[in-house]
Amino acid sequence: MLPADIPEPNDLIDLIDHRDPASVSIAVESSPVPADHERIKIAVRNAIDDAHRELAGADLPRDQVEAVDARLRALLDDDEFWRHQSRSLIVFASTERFETFRLANRVVPHVAVGDRFDTGALLRAVAFDDRAYIVLIDEGRTRLYEFGTDHRPVELALDLPDDHALALEKTTTGGRFDRQRADGRTGDQPERERYARIAQDAVVARIPRGAPLILAASDDLEPAYRAVNTHTALLDKTIPVHPNALNAARLGEEVRVILDERHADVLGQWRERFGTLRSEGLATSRLTEAATAATEAAVDTLHFDMDDTAEGTIDEFGRITHAPEPGPDTYALVDEIAARVLRSGGSVRAVRRSDLPDGAPVAATLRFRLSEG
Repeated sequence: MLPADIPEPNDLIDLIDHRDPASVSIAVESSPVPADHERIKIAVRNAIDDAHRELAGADLPRDQVEAVDARLRALLDDDEFWRHQSRSLIVFASTERFETFRLANRVVPHVAVGDRFDTGALLRAVAFDDRAYIVLIDEGRTRLYEFGTDHRPVELALDLPDDHALALEKTTTGGRFDRQRADGRTGDQPERERYARIAQDAVVARIPRGAPLILAASDDLEPAYRAVNTHTALLDKTIPVHPNALNAARLGEEVRVILDERHADVLGQWRERFGTLRSEGLATSRLTEAATAATEAAVDTLHFDMDDTAEGTIDEFGRITHAPEPGPDTYALVDEIAARVLRSGGSVRAVRRSDLPDGAPVAATLRFRLSEG
């Protein structure tokens, strides 16, 4: 499994709320392939140089500028850090903090210097985790794959006992195994469930809690696996192909179909609920109203355009001021709205613009009606 440093909501809010005039944010594309790491280091070094120039040009004490620069450059010599990388790397540095995050999704490379961290890429990674996992199980073989929209299925190692297949043997008095299979194609139900339980325990140990899990199993082992499953996000839809007939390309195609159907179903249900609530004054797709609602802790759920980069500021009353171009005191408006929703205990999800109602950059369901005026 690729490294992914996804912060907990409270940790993300802490980063969002951090204020320091010498705050540096760096995002670069990375790679899990060791041969690529020197190239990634060069990209990080160039980004650090850019950040240093911006810091030096700001009205900041020289010792603060050099302290932040030293923290950033120390990362280049951290061999242990570079041993395990993912597809993207985000670095935050200030006079008091230094944080790194490896992400499994792709980010747009950029450097930002200002009075706060540019947490947009990290926020979107948290709000749009498109990873899914697939377990393939048949007699004598269990495999686990990770799937993402930007990469083909990647097989993950499972910690299974060497005698896993013996779980399908029927035991005799004294606990010894018969040398013949139990009745049934691959053992009786207790044996099948024992075999499946060993596999599912190994799978659960490898995948994140709450991550979508898709099952591809032989006909006799599918009900056994579902009977012993403890992963709450195991999808009802099963890949309708025998595991032995699935190579990486075919597996990717089958998974994409299931995830697309699930995505459309979930969003369809949300849009229907959004429409019902809007008719009651409890939902909005207006950016200005969403900003006000987020500021008043009125937002229950927020869907926002993951590609929207319009910048500006939002004051303590939720009033928006648009910026003609990004600056050290501006930020992505949808990111700030999402941050305010998180602070008040709401949930956020990054989606494509085409998945939002009215072609708007945001859509929010509300806990209560907004005050007039």
